[in-house]
Amino acid sequence: MAFRPHPARAPSVLLREAKPLKAIFGHAKRLGHLQRLLESQLQPAAREHCHVASWREGSLLLIVTDGHWATRLRYQQKRLLRQLQVFDEFASLTRILFKVQPPTVLAKVAGHTLDLSVDAAQTIQATADGITDPALRAALERLASHAKPKPN
Repeated sequence: MAFRPHPARAPSVLLREAKPLKAIFGHAKRLGHLQRLLESQLQPAAREHCHVASWREGSLLLIVTDGHWATRLRYQQKRLLRQLQVFDEFASLTRILFKVQPPTVLAKVAGHTLDLSVDAAQTIQATADGITDPALRAALERLASHAKPKPN
């Protein structure tokens, strides 16, 4: 007897019908909503460094990218607590906890670029010569201009 896999279903159907996925999707939507409310009360510079991790039993756990931002936010903790309690979602908020967790994705090293050979630049320039769209042609010509000359 051969195994017959279930027919594929659209992701939207899975999110609506599969109970585990539905619960995860609902939790993600809820955290996204809480994140937007939090960001509305944070300084613009702090928004990218602070994310909602969990909200349960009156405690809001925020993940902060580094100790500097955690310290700054701890100084503003009482004000932030009062401002968030205004929202119905945070009506029972009693404390805010901060956890420092550096981003797992390494930031791109500034100034590091890949070298473009002269042959590759010539090929790109030849392609640009055959393009009629002015914006695309200009972009290809800029790319071709980054070629590194061959060492002698």
